[in-house]
Amino acid sequence: MNSGEIFIGNDHGGFNLKVRIVDVLEKKGIPVHDVGTGSTDIVRYPYFAQKVAGAVSEGRVSRGILICSTGIGMSIIANKFRGVRASLCTSTFMAKMTRAHNDSNILVLGGKITGELEALDILDAWLSTDYEGGRHAISLGLISEAEEVLCNPAGWHPSAPPP
Repeated sequence: MNSGEIFIGNDHGGFNLKVRIVDVLEKKGIPVHDVGTGSTDIVRYPYFAQKVAGAVSEGRVSRGILICSTGIGMSIIANKFRGVRASLCTSTFMAKMTRAHNDSNILVLGGKITGELEALDILDAWLSTDYEGGRHAISLGLISEAEEVLCNPAGWHPSAPPP
């Protein structure tokens, strides 16, 4: 696993914010693997969520970022993957808490609902906050137990390539 590398994926609604975030991550010296769409042409977000959530779920990377118009669709599909704790954040407080208490491994942002400066502050808070462990590990253990029963170990790989 390349724990320092971050996979980033986006659909058309997240393209502009993705470009800015990739620039910021690269300036911080964080390796980025961009698996998102390269334009604002309409595409289907589950294809891109699968690439990021799949990489995290399979242990190829420890963290990812997903961006669509609201972040809702990306977070819904990403959280279907075993071991993924994708968190839609609209404030720095949410970003800090989801890292500290939930050990969030995928940050989800809404490219059309969160301004660029706020999104960059959220990103910084999410990147710089460590997981606290302790009593929070009990809840994460329960989530892992539920995944054993609820998640298909074969995973999901879409049959058609992104348009």
